[in-house]
Amino acid sequence: MENTRGSSIFIGAGANLAHPTYGSPRETLKAAFRDLERCGVQVLRVSPWYCTAPVPASDQPWYQNAVIEVATDLGPDELLAALHEVEEAFGRVRTIANAARVIDLDLLDFRGEIAPESPGRATLPHPRLAARAFVLRPLADLAPDGRHPMTGQPIQALLAALPFDEGRV
Repeated sequence: MENTRGSSIFIGAGANLAHPTYGSPRETLKAAFRDLERCGVQVLRVSPWYCTAPVPASDQPWYQNAVIEVATDLGPDELLAALHEVEEAFGRVRTIANAARVIDLDLLDFRGEIAPESPGRATLPHPRLAARAFVLRPLADLAPDGRHPMTGQPIQALLAALPFDEGRV
């Protein structure tokens, strides 16, 4: 994602279930950010936190969401594997799509690289990046002049174009 800070790596973070050890979704995600260090990932900045409705709409608890900017020597596939490792260490169990979860870490953008969907590989940018207010809002806080790596559309314009009820933030 091109922005005024140069080539950056952004990760979306969300949770809506408490963790038995770390507590609230926000505290769980903060602990996960610290755990990324053991995987060779340094958290540079954390966006403000947002309380967001589940997507699609359901009776699940609302989510705590943020975006982090990180630095790492890992490549995108290795970083994605590290994110999955941290999710597993924090008790993430993948069941059905859009299920409530104790942790979710998504690789949103890796230095503006574009990589098509391929089994076991990072898809870049995240395929639903442009459609998620709960990602675009905190991303806009960290990269206000950011642009979608594939379309070149400004993040602010993508956010403004979303329907009001699409992932209330």
